[in-house]
Amino acid sequence: MTPAELDERLAQACEIARIGGSFAAGCFADLGSLTVHSKGVQDMATEADLNTEQLLRDELARRFPGDAFLGEESCEAFAAEPGQGVWVVDPIDGTQPFVSNITSWCVALAYVRGGRTLIGVVYDPNRDEMFAARHGGGCTLNARPVRASAARSLADGLVGLGYSNRVPPAATLEPMTRLLRADGMFHRSGSGALSLAYVAAGRLVGYYEPHMNAWDCLGAALLVREAGGRSNAELESEEVLLRGCPVLAAAEGIYPALCNVVHAHSAVDESPVN
Repeated sequence: MTPAELDERLAQACEIARIGGSFAAGCFADLGSLTVHSKGVQDMATEADLNTEQLLRDELARRFPGDAFLGEESCEAFAAEPGQGVWVVDPIDGTQPFVSNITSWCVALAYVRGGRTLIGVVYDPNRDEMFAARHGGGCTLNARPVRASAARSLADGLVGLGYSNRVPPAATLEPMTRLLRADGMFHRSGSGALSLAYVAAGRLVGYYEPHMNAWDCLGAALLVREAGGRSNAELESEEVLLRGCPVLAAAEGIYPALCNVVHAHSAVDESPVN
């Protein structure tokens, strides 16, 4: 696929993310009418998640009928042919903040093909911020180029930390302790995709979560790499697409230090994907 073809796909992915984000924002403005159900401990879903995903799926199918679809709310039904491009979608990343009337949620899209993430989009409708990247094309925020932080020390900014109930609490708490002892400070928003976008934009110096699903991390991790940072999260195997992985992303200058903070209790490889 040529750079021009990828640019066209990226432009359409941004349009689709905006459509989904606008719909989800309408649901967010009327939270009292939503039915909320639990998928597990601290893992919620609403009509907004389901309906936003269906809207995104329909738009993608209309524009790219030859592509497969992997969404958070319909992942059990995922199927793709060998070599087929796949859109990987989280309709609302940060559902717990969403249902708590907190604005730290977003729409996340990635396009993957041939074992590589080619497009990443994270749209925050609450701030009307569109983070977008394509492989080899840099990262933008509302169409303007952004770069990861120039930080050289963990003390130079905030490190986002995520928590997953799919791993023991120690996998988050022990790296957090080591981060604080290294004069760092943590930040948690409830949306891993949005936090990774903030690393790409230089707002956070790094991010770590002991497990993220593909729809939360693949596109957002591409943002970081295209903004000059580093991230381990990439399609090293189909296992990552189906089961997720631990995620570490950071500005170039502090990636080794953050690896040292999390290394003892994660499967993060100190050799990042570039």
